[in-house]
Amino acid sequence: MPHFRPISICLLSLLALLVQATSLMGQSSEPETDDAAIRFGTIDDAVAGEWAKLVLGAIDTEFPNKLSLVYVDADQLKTPQENFPAFYGCFDWHSSVHGHWLLARLLRTHPSMEAAPKIRTALATHLTRENIQRETEFFRRDEHKTFERMYGWAWYLRLVLELDDWDNADAQTWRENLRPLEALFVQRITAYLPLLTFPIRTGQHTDTGFALGQILDYARVMQLDPLEQLVIDRAGAFYRSDVDYPVQYEPSGHDFFSSGWNEADLMRRVMPQAEFTQWLEKFVPEVAVQLVDGTIAPVSVSDVTDGKLVHLAGLNLNRAWCLRAVANALPEGHRLRRPLLQSAAKHLAAGLAYVNSGHYEGDHWLATFALYAATQTSESIHANENEHE
Repeated sequence: MPHFRPISICLLSLLALLVQATSLMGQSSEPETDDAAIRFGTIDDAVAGEWAKLVLGAIDTEFPNKLSLVYVDADQLKTPQENFPAFYGCFDWHSSVHGHWLLARLLRTHPSMEAAPKIRTALATHLTRENIQRETEFFRRDEHKTFERMYGWAWYLRLVLELDDWDNADAQTWRENLRPLEALFVQRITAYLPLLTFPIRTGQHTDTGFALGQILDYARVMQLDPLEQLVIDRAGAFYRSDVDYPVQYEPSGHDFFSSGWNEADLMRRVMPQAEFTQWLEKFVPEVAVQLVDGTIAPVSVSDVTDGKLVHLAGLNLNRAWCLRAVANALPEGHRLRRPLLQSAAKHLAAGLAYVNSGHYEGDHWLATFALYAATQTSESIHANENEHE
């Protein structure tokens, strides 16, 4: 894959200048919020095109491929595309799913971009009724009930959300085609969560906090009250009493998530503002210092050709969206809003630097994290919920 193109370089240079300007600003929090909105706002067509090309080049790349499957007989030994006719590319199933989310979101928000016809063709080819039905049959087998639990499932529901309220004939066809596997995942989630005795706290795929946040957004938009209440109840049981989170122990060497900030990003969805503010101050009581003393700081990747080490690029982007969402969930004028927004901006800039490295290890998935961080797709859902509290 190509190295940085001129538009990417210009974008990153602009972000670097904005971060530098942020560090020189005075104590007023209002300019900081405006500055963050610029950096976290809608991306332009040129950048959208760069990210779309990365994913379009990956969703039909069947190999290399990582298949973490349980086989009960030799007849199950099949190629990725035979198992997953819709989501066989991008190295693994979940990356293919959130790659399709990226394509859907970019087509929706940038319909006149140069890559739009190719995106539309790709989605129409992959998201057919037949393809999704075959994948549903695969997931329905008992030996596959833990496959992609719950990270891949959560991204699938995020794809459903992207298509659900899009007033477009093609999008509505794709959305309808997704229903069988969507229903199976809701069934599996509903059965699994009451049995999950403890949350999974990890900087990688199985982190419970991330998945619950995505599932909660889905349940609210779809008005699935029992699922929404189940997630709220489990989030409370898992995290409501948490205090003194050991921020200094993150990240581990292969992390693309901050489990602690995923937790905070979930709890700001669950709690009213006043309650969340109190919870956060107990959860990370020293965060004002940790945001400036290097404890919570963007990290670098030592080898972008190593599929595990490049995870740290995603950590920067994950922290960016969590820190910003948490900041915006706090009351206006709260002492943590400004430092959280500053740190979010720095993490975003650091993560963007790795999105198009020219190496498939990161290029097959990092644009998705960048787009999610830049567009903050879950905040409006939570804001709408708070209006009724």
